[in-house]
Amino acid sequence: MIELVDYSFGPGARNRLTESKEPGRAGALAALETFYYALNNGDLDALTAVWADHGLVQLNNPIGGILRSRDAVRGLYQRVFAGTLNVQVTFGDAATYWQTDSVTFAGRETGSYRHPRLGEQPLHIRTTRILAYDGAWSQVHHHGSIDDPEALAAYQGAIRS
Repeated sequence: MIELVDYSFGPGARNRLTESKEPGRAGALAALETFYYALNNGDLDALTAVWADHGLVQLNNPIGGILRSRDAVRGLYQRVFAGTLNVQVTFGDAATYWQTDSVTFAGRETGSYRHPRLGEQPLHIRTTRILAYDGAWSQVHHHGSIDDPEALAAYQGAIRS
């Protein structure tokens, strides 16, 4: 089943890791919400827990490039959380592709980050997250991209500084 839904998981998202063990939609949405809770609150343990523990899980995004393995994903977000960027995003406008034991959320992240020289900057990312169920819902793939070249360069520069 394919549907367009605005889940709107952002700074007010909750840690629903326990509920992510439920099969079906409720568990998948709990895992997705937990990811956004972790991202917006700098909770590295919760963020890591919603990723599958497999060497071929993959994250493709503007700040990490192509990373494979849960440990590599953890390492990237550990650096992000240790910095002063204070990334705050809300996920929404999601085309959702439901399968029996997997789901793809393709939507947008909108929000902001704090640039070391320029202050608060807007952030607009196209994002796709694929989750699979194997006793719990967990991410197996993420792709994020920033379309505006100047905004991308500023964000990458802020991450590196």
